[in-house]
Amino acid sequence: MAFEEYKNLWVFVETEENVAKPVGFELMNPGRRLADKLGCKLVAAVVGGSVQDVAKTAIQYGADEAIVVEGDEYYQYSTDAYGKAMSTIINKYKPSAMLIGATNNGRDLGPRLACELNTGLTADCTGLDVEDETGNMIWTRPAFGGNLMAMILCPDNRPQLGTVRPGVFKKPALDETREGAITVEDVHVAPEEIRVKIVERVEEIAELVDLQGADIIVSGGRGVGGPEAFAAGGEVYELAQLLGATIGASRAAVDAGWIAHAHQVGQTGKTVGPKLYVALGISGAIQHLAGISGADYVVAVNKDTDAPIFSRANVGIVGDVHKVVPELIAAIKKQRG
Repeated sequence: MAFEEYKNLWVFVETEENVAKPVGFELMNPGRRLADKLGCKLVAAVVGGSVQDVAKTAIQYGADEAIVVEGDEYYQYSTDAYGKAMSTIINKYKPSAMLIGATNNGRDLGPRLACELNTGLTADCTGLDVEDETGNMIWTRPAFGGNLMAMILCPDNRPQLGTVRPGVFKKPALDETREGAITVEDVHVAPEEIRVKIVERVEEIAELVDLQGADIIVSGGRGVGGPEAFAAGGEVYELAQLLGATIGASRAAVDAGWIAHAHQVGQTGKTVGPKLYVALGISGAIQHLAGISGADYVVAVNKDTDAPIFSRANVGIVGDVHKVVPELIAAIKKQRG
């Protein structure tokens, strides 16, 4: 494989019904850093029904240029249509690497492209870098059940593909004066080539719990004691209400049936990046710490002095959640007058 033919770093900006998913713009943050380090262009790849406005926004978030594929068949995601569109433009322009958001659709598209392009895919990444000597991407992801972080390379094939969890990176600043070339590629898929169609969409609780867009999250773990902590009158619920926060939970709390999976934060839940993350009775296993890597400020309450969560906390309170949280609530109310 002639690697010199492959150049530039791409970010797949996912859309659904012509609206961009936030993760595509989040990936402009590490994408810009890595493209500058490699001395190459950062290119947004956008597929949808009518998405040139999305391409312009991607450039304002840091892309140098954008490649767009438009058509009615791309208004809603399908593996067949998006797989053909993306593999066509990848084979034409030959990017060295591409970042894909690890959404439901991204997790479907990534393996499809890896198979069609005969290359590797690193899934659910939480860290990105490049080797100075070779220019190979270094994909970092939790491995072996989250007990360690693996650094994975794809040295023998191009393009290098990786999916990155939403919420790991924050969107860069939007620069409305930033401009770049937008190239529209004429790629279409016949109706008979699209073998799966959406018959009905049902809104589930997972769509109503916006952990990834929350500025403040109050999460409960095994240490909160039971489902009553998440219900009205419970410590997690009351503190979340007072702070205007979204309620989160650790895997232990979800597995115990105390709260729905839609609230789970961590490797097997949502990766979040709030301004404030409050962890109540959460020990802080590596899977959970990976899920809060993007949080600006972490406050932890746990009665175990050696709990791993304290290694990530900006403020750590050693004590019983049932005693500490009511005092926190009282102090906040007093502060607010």
